[in-house]
Amino acid sequence: MLVDFFRSRWQSLVPLDRLFWRDMVVVGTVISIASSVLALILLGLKLPLWLVLVVHFAPVPYNIFLTFAVWRTAEKAGGAKASLMMLGSALWLIATVVA
Repeated sequence: MLVDFFRSRWQSLVPLDRLFWRDMVVVGTVISIASSVLALILLGLKLPLWLVLVVHFAPVPYNIFLTFAVWRTAEKAGGAKASLMMLGSALWLIATVVA
């Protein structure tokens, strides 16, 4: 089931709107915020910095995957809306990595 999730997004089988808004903006952001909150809690508990950083940056590979999936799907869709979603996904990736 999980393999199907990743395969369908990588092969552009998921509509661009769903991929961008639900998968990336909503779910991806919630995952990133949750890992940041957990990292802050671990930091407050004075756990090793390497563990805090691992938890904080754990969603980055998933976020990169989502960004590339949006780009692949948007390239196939074409148009101004797809171009804006490509730009938005790049900005979103930067925001989730920096924050």
